[in-house]
Amino acid sequence: MDAEQLARIQFALTIGFHFVFPSISIGLAGLLAVLETLRLRTGREVYDRAATFWTRVFALTFAIGVATGIVMEFQFGTNWARYSAFVGDIFGAPLAAEGILAFFLESTFLGILLFGRGRVSSRVRWFAALMVFVGTLLSAVWIIIANSWMQTPAGYQVIDGQARLTDFFAAALNPSTIPRYLHTVAAALTCGSFVMLGVSAWYVLRAKHLDVAKVCLPIALVVAFVGSALMFATGDMSGKQVAATQEAKFAGMNGLYSTTAGAPVIILALPPTQDPAAAPQGPELAIPRLLSFLAFGSWTAPVKGLEEFPSADWPPVAMSFLFYHNMVILGSLMLLVMLFGAYYLWRRSVYEKRTWLKLAVLSTPLPLIAIQLGWATAEVGRQPWIVYGLLRTRDGVSAIVPAEQVALSLGLLVAMYVLLGGLYLYLLRKELGRGPAPAAGGAGDDGGGGAPTAPAGPAPKAA
Repeated sequence: MDAEQLARIQFALTIGFHFVFPSISIGLAGLLAVLETLRLRTGREVYDRAATFWTRVFALTFAIGVATGIVMEFQFGTNWARYSAFVGDIFGAPLAAEGILAFFLESTFLGILLFGRGRVSSRVRWFAALMVFVGTLLSAVWIIIANSWMQTPAGYQVIDGQARLTDFFAAALNPSTIPRYLHTVAAALTCGSFVMLGVSAWYVLRAKHLDVAKVCLPIALVVAFVGSALMFATGDMSGKQVAATQEAKFAGMNGLYSTTAGAPVIILALPPTQDPAAAPQGPELAIPRLLSFLAFGSWTAPVKGLEEFPSADWPPVAMSFLFYHNMVILGSLMLLVMLFGAYYLWRRSVYEKRTWLKLAVLSTPLPLIAIQLGWATAEVGRQPWIVYGLLRTRDGVSAIVPAEQVALSLGLLVAMYVLLGGLYLYLLRKELGRGPAPAAGGAGDDGGGGAPTAPAGPAPKAA
């Protein structure tokens, strides 16, 4: 392999591994804010223990995410120096803002949550949880701004071979920023809620930590159900944006070779190829005219096919098609599982439905897989451009870093990620095995209407 291919593999590995942890932590941060709000409003000790437990899980995930994120950013100056030189005037500001305005906000208030219990007032603790969640949302804002500019560049001029910022707000609010941000946050909230739901369902099945599990499960279930639905709503917004601004990418995602009025949505089919003449023939399940309606609001609107673009500008068609369609299939499965869960919760029988509880445990990784497929669709579908329509990927790779050095760093990264991933799973398993602290006095709070048990340890200061 040459240096370009190795650099692309390395960056794909780095971003794919790193994004596992923000996907979980953004959602968990929102659920932590809910638990701290309920603790503050009700005074029930079970919410205190639930929030303390999930703060520890969040902190572990956050720490690994920070470590992997630092490695990711170093590659811009090593493997992608020509890209960094081209976009530095635009790309640097969002990355700096993410570190200064978001990371320090998260880490500072997370420190209060971890080390300030019993030392700060109850309201300060609640405010700290809220600020951690706000910090995760701000972090996502700046990263999405930077990545979205690569998808739909705006607010710039190319001067002396470099993209120069001419309008900050046009660049930050480029056509794909808001749809992609909303879709990413909805996906992350869904991911975090599936983690809390799966763990809570596991505790219920094993009859462990039932008081905490029975307050966390319905919260996580409601957020997972709403988030799964929002993933489709925001995904529709993002799809419309891609259809309007990245037409070759949209054609590749949908396996559409020829411009078609009243284009169908393909549900199941053999994957397409880069050569239309060699496209596999086989059974196909499709809904007529639906793609035109979803993309442009008209059942007969023409959708451009790949034939409208030079073949050199085509994305990897089979990969774009498979990533996109499998993401949609997993999203549909997640929504279906949560629909049954919401029904059982409404019927007050969710804790007795052992088959569904087992399914909830098994469904825990589905949002993570769907998110990885979604990012792969966005990034692979953008090819052969590293900045869509402006800079090709092959022109962004560093000119003086040989393939041997990239291969060496790739091997070291694989070893490090195996170590980090194993360490994370080991510590997470240990934390889940330990579970929430027992209730004061050894009696669990079963969530009934009795008087709450007094919290163990130092009493929080008055607000």
